[in-house]
Amino acid sequence: MWMSELPPFVPFFIAALLALAARGWLRAGLMLATPVLGGLHLWFGVPEGTLLSVPLLEFELILMRADRLSLLFGYLFHLAAFIAMVFALHVRDTTQTVASLLYAGSALGAVFAGDLITLFIFWELLAITSVFLIWARKTERAIRSGQRYLIIQVTSGVLLLAGALVHYHRSGSLAFDYIGLEGVSGALIFIAFGIKCAFPFLHNWLTDAYPEATPTGTVFLSAFTTKVAVYSLARGFPGTDLLVYIGAAMTCFPIFYAVIENDLRRVLAYSMINQIGFMVCGVGIGTALALNGAVSHAFNDVIFKGLLFMSMGAVLYRTGEINGSHLGGLYKTMPKTAMLCIVGASSISAFPLFSGFVSKSMVMTAMIEEGYDYLWLMLLFASAGVFHHAGIKIPYFAFFAHDSGIRTQEAPRNMLVAMSIAAMLCIFIGSQPQYLYGLLPWEVDYWPYDTTHVLAQLQLLFFSALAFVWLNKAGLYPPELPSVNIDAEWLYRRLLPTGLRAADKGLRPAWDGFIAALSNQFRAVMAFLFRYHGPGGTLARTWPTGSMVLWVTVLLAVFVVAYYV
Repeated sequence: MWMSELPPFVPFFIAALLALAARGWLRAGLMLATPVLGGLHLWFGVPEGTLLSVPLLEFELILMRADRLSLLFGYLFHLAAFIAMVFALHVRDTTQTVASLLYAGSALGAVFAGDLITLFIFWELLAITSVFLIWARKTERAIRSGQRYLIIQVTSGVLLLAGALVHYHRSGSLAFDYIGLEGVSGALIFIAFGIKCAFPFLHNWLTDAYPEATPTGTVFLSAFTTKVAVYSLARGFPGTDLLVYIGAAMTCFPIFYAVIENDLRRVLAYSMINQIGFMVCGVGIGTALALNGAVSHAFNDVIFKGLLFMSMGAVLYRTGEINGSHLGGLYKTMPKTAMLCIVGASSISAFPLFSGFVSKSMVMTAMIEEGYDYLWLMLLFASAGVFHHAGIKIPYFAFFAHDSGIRTQEAPRNMLVAMSIAAMLCIFIGSQPQYLYGLLPWEVDYWPYDTTHVLAQLQLLFFSALAFVWLNKAGLYPPELPSVNIDAEWLYRRLLPTGLRAADKGLRPAWDGFIAALSNQFRAVMAFLFRYHGPGGTLARTWPTGSMVLWVTVLLAVFVVAYYV
């Protein structure tokens, strides 16, 4: 019974400490055993309703609150951690191993946090531990990208803390339950969640940093940070109408950037924003069907997006290339990776019998039922777009486009095992969705496999594929060019530095004049002080005793007169 009182993050933190000293097969066994034993403990030893709190000053910190929502994400994060650990078994970098364990543990700590202070602590730990997976690549771009990533993530935590303190001052409670947008506290917390959720104009940390991480680090990154944010929105802001419009925008705008992007991992980063948009829409609608669709799509997205990131990570690991313009023809030497990538592409495209279909259709159905007709059309467009850039572009340009002449080995065995586990889950969940539906937090009265849903989705995918083929054959599809595209980050990566340089150039003469005038005044003051206090100054002379008595008498007389007046 005591096992039920162990917070799920503790085994990962302990394993991270042990990993500092472990080596070889001992470290590999530790990496695999931690999510397995932790998952079994969560499944069998933490019943719904478990609550663990500890006192801190006048506050009560809730380290573990187990309900159906937090338990679902707990199961997901243990599963994701295990698959990612298998994929990274060949890594001998202690920094990456320790950071991965701490990162997964921080994600678990966040989803089981019952108060805003505990959430803030793990919110910041997510940022600090994950950035080492970016820096571990040790390139100049990775280091700079990690710095920008850390600044933005820490800013999110600062906003969360500020919102929590204002919320406590207003309501007298730090409980992490429904918050809503009323008041300054709700707005601050909403923006903090929005940064980690990659809202429009707050999303560039994701497309900037994730593609610069190590081949294995990106797999971990894709699983935790944004899904913690989706969980937080589902907990704190369900039914917030603004989220429906934000989510609809998130589903659409990444498509245009993903189509012209050359870096295939950056394409997947844009695709991640697209998929999170569906989840945000579901949270904003707020009905049981929509919320179930949001959290089930988060569950599926971790698996199929992880599979796609793993396949591209395997390509990068074997070839050293990830740009579509430099790849192609890899199916000849990496056929297993190509096939597993296609499974992930089918899942994210929501093909029937694959996992994306059984969760995305819930959000789409809830959208039309609640009368968001125009936004439903935006989501329909986004569904076709994700098939273009993730379902077709990723496997096509990596494995089947022009033969790049690269001949390499198949992915390492541990990578193939990890990808195979994810692929089997994609097919199993897609063909047997009742098992996932049974874990959802709210009652499920929905079945995706009716004639209308299946035929509509197949038609959408067919015409989307037809459009890709026609555009490609006609030479109208954007070519894969060796370039880097930036979107809203242009504001702080180009405009801000250019503006600062221009301001420096324009204000430099005035600044130099100000410094010169200040220096002249300083020298004048020093000369005045030296005149009176220097070795030959007036105040440095020896004064007769009588003169000193006279001056003391004068000062005393002035004081007495001033006092009585």
